[in-house]
Amino acid sequence: MKSDIINIQSDLGGSEEAMATAERFSSYNGFTGRDARHIRLLTEELVSMVHGIMEGLNAELWFESEKTDEGTLCRICLCAQKSVDAKQEEHFLSVASSGKNESAKGILGKIREAFRVSAQYPHTGIYLTEYAAANSWYAMGAGRGGISREYANERMWSLMNYRESLERENEPDTEEWDELEKSIIAKLADDVKVWLRSDTTEVVIEKTVK
Repeated sequence: MKSDIINIQSDLGGSEEAMATAERFSSYNGFTGRDARHIRLLTEELVSMVHGIMEGLNAELWFESEKTDEGTLCRICLCAQKSVDAKQEEHFLSVASSGKNESAKGILGKIREAFRVSAQYPHTGIYLTEYAAANSWYAMGAGRGGISREYANERMWSLMNYRESLERENEPDTEEWDELEKSIIAKLADDVKVWLRSDTTEVVIEKTVK
Protein backbone atom coordinates (compact mmCIF):
# COMPACT_ATOMS: atom_id res chain seq x y z
CA MET A 1 0.00 0.00 0.00
CA LYS A 2 1.23 3.50 -0.84
CA SER A 3 -0.47 6.63 0.39
CA ASP A 4 -1.12 9.82 -1.51
CA ILE A 5 1.87 12.16 -1.79
CA ILE A 6 1.80 15.21 0.50
CA ASN A 7 3.75 18.36 -0.32
CA ILE A 8 5.73 19.68 2.66
CA GLN A 9 7.28 23.17 2.77
CA SER A 10 10.03 24.56 4.99
CA ASP A 11 7.45 26.82 6.69
CA LEU A 12 5.63 23.61 7.72
CA GLY A 13 2.95 24.03 5.09
CA GLY A 14 1.38 20.62 4.57
CA SER A 15 2.31 19.33 8.03
CA GLU A 16 -1.32 18.99 9.18
CA GLU A 17 -2.17 16.99 6.08
CA ALA A 18 0.91 14.82 6.70
CA MET A 19 -0.23 14.02 10.23
CA ALA A 20 -3.77 13.29 9.06
CA THR A 21 -2.37 10.94 6.43
CA ALA A 22 -0.29 9.21 9.11
CA GLU A 23 -3.51 8.59 11.07
CA ARG A 24 -5.25 7.17 7.98
CA PHE A 25 -2.19 5.04 7.20
CA SER A 26 -2.31 3.50 10.69
CA SER A 27 -6.05 2.94 10.45
CA TYR A 28 -5.74 1.28 7.03
CA ASN A 29 -3.08 -1.12 8.36
CA GLY A 30 -5.01 -1.84 11.56
CA PHE A 31 -2.49 -0.15 13.88
CA THR A 32 -3.83 0.99 17.24
CA GLY A 33 -2.46 2.13 20.59
CA ARG A 34 1.32 2.18 20.84
CA ASP A 35 1.90 1.19 17.20
CA ALA A 36 -0.22 4.07 15.90
CA ARG A 37 1.49 6.49 18.31
CA HIS A 38 4.92 5.39 17.08
CA ILE A 39 3.95 6.00 13.44
CA ARG A 40 2.71 9.46 14.42
CA LEU A 41 5.86 10.28 16.41
CA LEU A 42 8.15 9.18 13.58
CA THR A 43 6.12 11.27 11.13
CA GLU A 44 6.43 14.29 13.42
CA GLU A 45 10.19 13.80 13.58
CA LEU A 46 10.50 13.65 9.81
CA VAL A 47 8.24 16.65 9.21
CA SER A 48 10.05 18.72 11.84
CA MET A 49 13.34 18.08 10.04
CA VAL A 50 12.13 20.19 7.11
CA HIS A 51 11.13 23.18 9.26
CA GLY A 52 13.31 26.22 8.49
CA ILE A 53 15.84 24.08 6.64
CA MET A 54 16.02 26.62 3.80
CA GLU A 55 13.74 29.08 2.09
CA GLY A 56 11.48 27.76 -0.63
CA LEU A 57 12.23 24.08 -0.06
CA ASN A 58 9.43 21.80 -1.23
CA ALA A 59 9.52 18.12 -0.40
CA GLU A 60 7.21 15.18 -0.98
CA LEU A 61 6.15 12.88 1.85
CA TRP A 62 4.33 9.56 1.59
CA PHE A 63 3.77 6.29 3.42
CA GLU A 64 4.26 2.71 2.24
CA SER A 65 3.47 -0.66 3.83
CA GLU A 66 3.96 -4.29 2.88
CA LYS A 67 3.39 -7.59 4.62
CA THR A 68 6.48 -9.60 5.57
CA ASP A 69 7.17 -12.71 7.64
CA GLU A 70 8.01 -10.44 10.58
CA GLY A 71 4.91 -8.24 10.35
CA THR A 72 3.98 -5.09 8.44
CA LEU A 73 6.99 -3.20 7.13
CA CYS A 74 6.22 0.53 7.14
CA ARG A 75 8.17 3.20 5.33
CA ILE A 76 7.78 6.94 5.87
CA CYS A 77 9.45 8.65 2.92
CA LEU A 78 10.58 12.23 2.36
CA CYS A 79 12.03 13.28 -1.00
CA ALA A 80 13.29 16.64 -2.29
CA GLN A 81 14.54 17.68 -5.70
CA LYS A 82 17.96 19.34 -5.82
CA SER A 83 16.88 22.83 -6.76
CA VAL A 84 18.41 24.99 -4.04
CA ASP A 85 20.59 27.92 -5.04
CA ALA A 86 23.17 30.09 -3.28
CA LYS A 87 20.60 32.77 -2.40
CA GLN A 88 18.46 30.24 -0.55
CA GLU A 89 21.52 28.99 1.31
CA GLU A 90 22.38 32.56 2.32
CA HIS A 91 18.89 32.96 3.75
CA PHE A 92 19.21 29.71 5.71
CA LEU A 93 22.44 30.87 7.30
CA SER A 94 20.95 34.25 8.17
CA VAL A 95 18.16 32.73 10.25
CA ALA A 96 20.60 30.88 12.51
CA SER A 97 21.11 32.78 15.76
CA SER A 98 24.85 32.98 15.20
CA GLY A 99 24.56 33.79 11.49
CA LYS A 100 26.63 30.74 10.58
CA ASN A 101 26.02 27.07 9.94
CA GLU A 102 26.55 25.47 13.33
CA SER A 103 27.49 21.83 13.82
CA ALA A 104 24.54 19.47 13.66
CA LYS A 105 23.55 18.11 17.05
CA GLY A 106 21.88 14.78 17.69
CA ILE A 107 21.01 12.05 15.21
CA LEU A 108 18.06 13.94 13.74
CA GLY A 109 20.19 17.08 13.42
CA LYS A 110 22.89 15.17 11.57
CA ILE A 111 20.38 13.58 9.20
CA ARG A 112 18.84 17.02 8.68
CA GLU A 113 22.25 18.48 7.85
CA ALA A 114 23.05 15.73 5.33
CA PHE A 115 19.65 16.33 3.75
CA ARG A 116 20.19 20.10 3.61
CA VAL A 117 23.70 19.98 2.19
CA SER A 118 22.85 17.30 -0.33
CA ALA A 119 19.84 19.29 -1.55
CA GLN A 120 22.15 22.24 -2.15
CA TYR A 121 24.87 20.44 -4.10
CA PRO A 122 23.82 18.31 -7.08
CA HIS A 123 27.40 17.33 -7.96
CA THR A 124 27.39 13.82 -6.56
CA GLY A 125 30.65 12.06 -7.53
CA ILE A 126 33.49 13.96 -5.84
CA TYR A 127 31.16 15.87 -3.51
CA LEU A 128 29.77 12.77 -1.80
CA THR A 129 33.22 11.31 -1.30
CA GLU A 130 34.42 14.57 0.26
CA TYR A 131 31.31 14.82 2.43
CA ALA A 132 31.82 11.31 3.83
CA ALA A 133 35.50 11.99 4.47
CA ALA A 134 34.72 15.20 6.35
CA ASN A 135 31.94 13.72 8.47
CA SER A 136 32.98 10.61 10.37
CA TRP A 137 29.43 9.90 11.56
CA TYR A 138 28.28 9.75 7.93
CA ALA A 139 31.18 7.53 6.90
CA MET A 140 30.34 5.13 9.76
CA GLY A 141 26.84 4.61 8.40
CA ALA A 142 27.67 4.68 4.71
CA GLY A 143 29.04 1.36 4.18
CA ARG A 144 29.81 -2.16 5.38
CA GLY A 145 28.28 -5.44 4.38
CA GLY A 146 25.53 -5.63 1.81
CA ILE A 147 23.26 -2.92 3.20
CA SER A 148 24.73 0.19 1.64
CA ARG A 149 25.29 0.90 -2.03
CA GLU A 150 27.52 3.39 -3.77
CA TYR A 151 27.49 4.25 -7.44
CA ALA A 152 28.63 7.24 -9.44
CA ASN A 153 25.38 9.07 -8.71
CA GLU A 154 24.18 7.49 -5.49
CA ARG A 155 25.18 6.93 -1.88
CA MET A 156 23.16 5.65 1.04
CA TRP A 157 23.62 6.21 4.78
CA SER A 158 21.93 3.82 7.20
CA LEU A 159 21.20 4.27 10.91
CA MET A 160 21.55 0.51 11.30
CA ASN A 161 25.05 0.63 9.79
CA TYR A 162 25.93 3.58 12.02
CA ARG A 163 24.75 1.80 15.18
CA GLU A 164 26.64 -1.38 14.24
CA SER A 165 29.80 0.64 13.55
CA LEU A 166 29.60 2.18 17.02
CA GLU A 167 29.14 -1.26 18.57
CA ARG A 168 32.30 -2.48 16.85
CA GLU A 169 34.40 0.31 18.32
CA ASN A 170 36.67 -0.76 21.19
CA GLU A 171 36.02 2.56 22.90
CA PRO A 172 32.77 3.95 21.45
CA ASP A 173 32.40 7.72 21.45
CA THR A 174 30.35 8.59 24.55
CA GLU A 175 28.70 11.60 22.93
CA GLU A 176 27.59 9.57 19.91
CA TRP A 177 26.12 6.85 22.14
CA ASP A 178 24.31 9.51 24.17
CA GLU A 179 22.84 10.90 20.95
CA LEU A 180 21.47 7.47 20.07
CA GLU A 181 20.05 6.96 23.55
CA LYS A 182 18.26 10.32 23.52
CA SER A 183 16.99 10.20 19.94
CA ILE A 184 13.29 9.44 19.42
CA ILE A 185 13.90 8.44 15.84
CA ALA A 186 16.73 6.06 16.84
CA LYS A 187 14.60 4.45 19.56
CA LEU A 188 11.45 3.90 17.51
CA ALA A 189 12.73 3.20 13.99
CA ASP A 190 14.27 -0.06 12.84
CA ASP A 191 16.35 1.87 10.34
CA VAL A 192 16.66 5.32 8.78
CA LYS A 193 18.16 5.50 5.30
CA VAL A 194 19.38 8.67 3.65
CA TRP A 195 19.75 8.37 -0.11
CA LEU A 196 21.98 11.01 -1.68
CA ARG A 197 21.50 11.01 -5.45
CA SER A 198 22.46 13.34 -8.25
CA ASP A 199 18.95 14.76 -8.67
CA THR A 200 17.14 13.98 -5.42
CA THR A 201 17.70 13.47 -1.71
CA GLU A 202 15.47 10.99 0.11
CA VAL A 203 15.06 10.05 3.77
CA VAL A 204 13.23 6.79 4.52
CA ILE A 205 12.20 5.71 8.02
CA GLU A 206 11.57 1.98 8.28
CA LYS A 207 9.62 0.28 11.07
CA THR A 208 8.13 -3.20 11.25
CA VAL A 209 4.89 -3.46 13.23
CA LYS A 210 4.35 -7.02 14.46
